Order: sequence, then structure tokens, then C-alpha cells
Amino acid sequence: MAYIPNTDKDREDMLKDIGISSIKQLFKDIPTEILLKKKLKIPKPLSELELKQHLSNLSKKNSIIKQFIGAGSYNHFIPSVVNHIISRSEFYTAYTPYQPEMSQGILQAIYEYQTMICNLTGMDISNASMYDGASALAETCIMAANITRRNEILISKTIHPEYRETVKTYCHFHNINLTEIDFTDGITSIENVKSKITEKTAAVIIQNPNFFGYLENLKELGNIAHEKKALLVACITEPTSLGIIKSPGELGADIIAGEGQSFGNPLNFGGPYLGIIATKKGYMRHIPGRIVGLTTDTKENKGFILTLQAREQHIRRERAPSNICSNQALCALAATVYLATLGKQGLKNIAELSLQKSHYLLNKLKESGCQELSTKPFYNEFTIKVNNAKKINELLLKNKIACLELEKFYPELKDSLLICVTEMNSKKDMDKLVKIINQKVE
Repeated sequence: MAYIPNTDKDREDMLKDIGISSIKQLFKDIPTEILLKKKLKIPKPLSELELKQHLSNLSKKNSIIKQFIGAGSYNHFIPSVVNHIISRSEFYTAYTPYQPEMSQGILQAIYEYQTMICNLTGMDISNASMYDGASALAETCIMAANITRRNEILISKTIHPEYRETVKTYCHFHNINLTEIDFTDGITSIENVKSKITEKTAAVIIQNPNFFGYLENLKELGNIAHEKKALLVACITEPTSLGIIKSPGELGADIIAGEGQSFGNPLNFGGPYLGIIATKKGYMRHIPGRIVGLTTDTKENKGFILTLQAREQHIRRERAPSNICSNQALCALAATVYLATLGKQGLKNIAELSLQKSHYLLNKLKESGCQELSTKPFYNEFTIKVNNAKKINELLLKNKIACLELEKFYPELKDSLLICVTEMNSKKDMDKLVKIINQKVE
């Protein structure tokens, strides 16, 4: 926030101009019982030099934690070119331009983003990004209900718990009935899907890799959905996996929703991140948000335009398929620069490193006596059962290592830890984690 050096005289002049005599009068409409009674103990102001020294001293108290937590937010290396490009003034905005054709540069960047997302997911159409993965997944439920004209959704319990909470909220206010599907051996129960799907089901929603890290059988689940003329929605929270596993489009998905944070966006207390939605061409007019298109002018010069943005999103809320009117253009730009910098082979290399390192760590933990939740294939996350997860996690944190206890989200998985490994985790750190978990705790 910019520093505004107002003097007492400046404040008096402003109060006079708006017709009041004191700052207290600005808050006269606020009930007195909720107003702060005591004066805040704010320290005296510092000079710029003193403030920098103070902040520097505070920063030295921070602990550097070795991240073995994934669960929707992933610690990947970000090339310096990403921040260099997105910090340029012509790009530094979170919004799709409101006078779009005047902003050919940002429109081209978004067009490139859409193209890359389509290539990765195996879909025909991608929008110009959403707020985050959770809201993107919730938007696809509304989208699926509108496409099929049905009002029931099946959602697997192996989907990120916080995503499911967001989906529940959206579905409740759109009168969409939500049914959760149980899991067996770490993945969605095929039999449970078969028993609960009906002719009223609009979509079956599956995360791949799922919250426990395991790969789901999207092909078979898609066949089950399509037999009932329902859609298969594939949720992706770790998109670097698309560097080595088959795309959801190849496996029969109709709509893709997910989180793009892994592509050039840092871990940042939960955001800002960027939501991904991509789908088949036939569902193009149901996709929320905006799409950038490529066209030519009267002189056959190429140009970029905003197309297929429903006016209902702006002026007739009750008729809108969605009320998303802006996007995470800056985060999407970071993803675009990241993917362009890495290229196809670079993304594959990162995915292979994550895969190899995670399997190395699991094998070491198994050698030390830990039991895995499932023997199903996984990418860079897996779940293990330990003796007293709470105590072990406390011990890990004391040694500046972080894993995730699953009991918070899944009470039935007490004493289970979700562990994630990316290219950022060294062999030294992984061996240290194994050594700590090997310690006996009561």
C-alpha cells in the first residue's frame, strides 16, 4: 500500500470539505457496542531506514520449512524469467481487459494460455482462467447441470475436501443434489458409482491424481457415466502430472476443472492461484468466463478478440450461466511464461523427477516399517500409516519438516500422513524425514 503523507492541516481540510468536524463522525452509523473503546497501542512512527532495519530483523525470525505437503498446493521451482515478465507494467493486472481489442499483448498471452491448457488436458476449448481450483470445480457442476438439464451430481470423497465444501455451497444455491461416492483402497469405488448413478445424474466428478495421491480409473468411470448419458468431470490439482500421464480428454473426460498454481505460481498462503476449466467444443457456450479468439481484420492482419462472453454475466444475473466476470490473468500469464520456458520436454522432466523422488521416499519409508494406504499407482503424493501421526508430525515440525495429517479431513484415516515430493525435495531432506519417522513415539 502506498504511503500517503497527510498532515494535520490536510486532514482538517478534507473533513471540512465533506462537512464534518472530526474523524469520529465518519463512523457515526456504526453501533457503539462494536466500536473499539480502548486506544490502540501503536508504536511511534519510524524513519524509512529504521523501518527497513526493523523488518529485516523480523524476517530473521522466520523458519524455513522443508515442504512435504501437497494437498492442492505444490512447491515447484519457478524460473526467474516468470517474475521478470509478469512484473512488466503492461501485463501487471489481475483482470481480462474491459476494452479488450486495445490490449493485443495481454489477449495474445491469454490465447497462448488457452492453447497450452487444451494441449495438456486433451480438450478443445479453455476459458481465460478462473479464480481458483475449488471455484472452477464448483462452476463445472452448474455447467454440467445446464448441459444435461439434470440436477444430480456424484462427487468422489477422494476429491480435495475443501473443494468438496465449495462444491456443496454452489450446488445448494443452485438446487443441485450432491451425492458423495465412497472410496476403497485409496481410490473411488467403482461399485459405489454404479449403485448410485441414475438417469437424473448430470455428472460424475473424479480427481486424478486424487487427494491421497493415487491415480483413478478415469476410463472405466467415464464409461459408467456415459452409459447413463451423464458427463465425466475430471478435477486436477497437480497439473505437472500431465507431463507424463495421459490427459483426461484421452481417458474420456467431458469437462476439466482444476488448479494451475503448479505452473509458475508460488505457494502464497492459499492464493492468489488460478482455476482451470476446459471442455469439448460442443459445450463451448456453456463454459463460464471468457474466451480469447484469433481473427483477422479487413487487411488480413491477425488480431485477438474477446469472444463468447455472455452479456447476462454483466447485466442479467438471474439468467447467467455464471457470474464470473473477471479472471486471474496475472496468474494465468505466469503459467503461460512457465510452460513456454519449460516446453514439452521440460515439463516432462519435472514430472519424472517428482515421480522418481516420491517413489524413492516411499520405498525408504516402507523399508523402515511404514505401511502404505494403497498399492495403487501414484504420481508425486502418497499416503502412509504410522504409529501416532500427531506426535510424529510435531516431531517433524520441530525439525522444520512439514507433512499433512489426514485425520482432520478423514477421521477414519487416523494416524495417516499425506506426503508430497517434487523436484524441490533433496535426497538429504527425504532421508532426514525417514530418520525422524523411524523414531519411536508413544
